[in-house]
Amino acid sequence: MLGWILYRKNEAEVKPEMYEINRFMEEAAKAHITLKVLKPEQIDLIVTQEDRKSILVDGKTTPLPDFVLPRMGAGTTYFALAVIRHLERLGVPCLNAAHNIDLVKDKLYTQQILAERNLPFPKTMLMKFPVNTELIEKKIGFPTIIKTLSGSQGKGVFLSENKKSLSDLVHMIEVTNPKANIIFQEFVKDSYGRDLRVFTIGGVVVACMERIAHGDDFKANFSAGGSVKNFPLTEEIEWLALEASRTLGLEIAGVDLLFDKDHYKICEVNSSPGFEGLEKATGVNVPLKIFHYIKVRLGLFPKSLSQTSEVASE
Repeated sequence: MLGWILYRKNEAEVKPEMYEINRFMEEAAKAHITLKVLKPEQIDLIVTQEDRKSILVDGKTTPLPDFVLPRMGAGTTYFALAVIRHLERLGVPCLNAAHNIDLVKDKLYTQQILAERNLPFPKTMLMKFPVNTELIEKKIGFPTIIKTLSGSQGKGVFLSENKKSLSDLVHMIEVTNPKANIIFQEFVKDSYGRDLRVFTIGGVVVACMERIAHGDDFKANFSAGGSVKNFPLTEEIEWLALEASRTLGLEIAGVDLLFDKDHYKICEVNSSPGFEGLEKATGVNVPLKIFHYIKVRLGLFPKSLSQTSEVASE
């Protein structure tokens, strides 16, 4: 099997601290999968009827992969989406698809779709200038969360305690970037400094962990120094994670849930979720699970009972 990972770095630029990419490469070698890490900029598209020759890598015609794993998440550019769409048109399975990656990049649009399905999530409001702080206080309340429409790993997320701090922050945004797309979101106090990350693959929850913020930080991201631990899966957690993944059309997803008294609310859904903390907390081999799913999806089932037993034991 030949697979491509679309990433912000190419294979020669991958560093040891790029945990997920290195784990994919490590497990691919064990699974007898040839895996190439490519930057979208290495690829040229030619829209032509000669489909199999319509993609060039580093200026040369190259065999198409059996599958593609886009790993750019919220940083996926228009060009990267165009590459993924072109590969899809040529019949190459892309996990996840371009349309769904683009959908979940927009946090407001994601919430609108979840609302249509009556799934629980924090009340959300799109910002416009001038900001009506009285309306924010009435409809959202304080403290309030302020987010950029596209971002990951806790970047572009702020907590405003009151109208004064909100006014100062939005004034700075208006002065520095008046075209910024910002949302206000209800603050769920039961989830201050902690949340859940649920990892789904092909309609199955493979792991769930609790993330706990470092110190007094309200954001619980592992990449920001938070701690992680395994969290027992409940029917509610499983249903919310799977329903969110299915609703947004994601074959691979990281669903972030907020604690809300005895229940949960969907905070965000990620199309290219990190899993360093998840593997540390749960012991689940995420790349292996993904490669097994890909083989099943492509119809590459084990040919003997012994092979089936080996897959099940892994």
